[in-house]
Amino acid sequence: MSESIDWLAQRGQALRGSIRVPGDKSISHRAMMLGALADGVCHVSGFLEGEDTLATAAAFRAMGVRIDEDGPGRKRVHGVGIDGLKPPSAPINCGNAGTGMRLLAGLLAGQRFDSVLIGDESLSKRPMRRVTEPLARMGARIDTADNGQPPLYIHGGQALSGVEYDLPVASAQVKSALLLAGLYANGETVVREPHPTRDYTERMLAALGWPIESSPGQARLSGGHRLCAADIVVPSDFSSAAFFLVAASIVPGSELLLEGVGMNPRRTGLLQALRLMGADIVERNAREEGGEPVADLYVRHAPLHGVEIPEGIVPDMIDEFPVLFIAAAVASGTTVVRGAAELRVKESDRIAVMATGLRAMGARVDETPDGAVIHGGTALGGAQVQAHHDHRIAMSFVVAAQLASAPVRIEGCETVATSFPGFLELATGCGMAIGAA
Repeated sequence: MSESIDWLAQRGQALRGSIRVPGDKSISHRAMMLGALADGVCHVSGFLEGEDTLATAAAFRAMGVRIDEDGPGRKRVHGVGIDGLKPPSAPINCGNAGTGMRLLAGLLAGQRFDSVLIGDESLSKRPMRRVTEPLARMGARIDTADNGQPPLYIHGGQALSGVEYDLPVASAQVKSALLLAGLYANGETVVREPHPTRDYTERMLAALGWPIESSPGQARLSGGHRLCAADIVVPSDFSSAAFFLVAASIVPGSELLLEGVGMNPRRTGLLQALRLMGADIVERNAREEGGEPVADLYVRHAPLHGVEIPEGIVPDMIDEFPVLFIAAAVASGTTVVRGAAELRVKESDRIAVMATGLRAMGARVDETPDGAVIHGGTALGGAQVQAHHDHRIAMSFVVAAQLASAPVRIEGCETVATSFPGFLELATGCGMAIGAA
């Protein structure tokens, strides 16, 4: 892991102005992967220039794909076709990218060559059996460390067969890994989910011409087709916008416009939750770009109140819970989160880490196995908190510090560059107070 970076954040000014957060990380990963497998050249704009997505680009360069740089966020991906990847000469390093590793596991399971996927210290502790076990049902051979964690040793040359698989836990990453393996499988692959998750893979496969049937909670495709190159526009990442949506909602006097934010309905659960809490967020200029719904979001400060988060929207906001905890801590009343056990196996145990940090700042938080009860209305104070090298935790405590009575030192912030390069500059530019500790 790179050297630890600490931040010092404190109360700033009201958030004002108009900003554009970086491109969607999940779509950027998929644009690189499917563009590499397409016939022809894909022009990708809005690509997230973060460490996670650049690791995915490096993986495909290592497998013989030419990727040209046409400026910040603009890539030309010279596809090699569905069967054109070449064996990498060394293990593929996914860095901190759980999405990258899990999706690559599915894609590489159908190749003719062997490959090895490795990651940084954090990624090397994350569970991979949830992907490797259903892939094994398709005929894949993937070995892991004894505990089911990386590295992943993927044996090529396996004859994959389509399966019907019911996901035990809703996960867009596992669903996508199976669909990518299904591109190389004989017969039909059908994936069903207990709750619908984000459908980026399905949308992009369809946009590049692969026959696929999808509806909320189910996707179906067969192998043996081709992908046709097309221009791909990556919208701004809703998960990155989330920190500013919450900050502008809770800091008095704030009035902020977030431009071109991806509004995929399987991603915007936080928007529903914040509105239930009383947030004043208006969608403007709704449109579609590259097969994805997009809008500008205008947010103004509003008094928030605690709610019980509907379990039905939990899968649609799983990455945004850390910053939701901040909104809940400063809201009046109590907020209850259930059905979010997935948070315990992210880059960190996000329930435990958020509860510990908020308690250090004076908030009252009760942990439960699959969520938390957050008692709002307590004034937040200064503290020293641990981000545990989890980018979303680090940025969430920056938001909390904007209402704290004293500075907040946040330790372990270096991984923010994986998902949100330029966060410090954008945050300070619109009114937040934050810098290196």
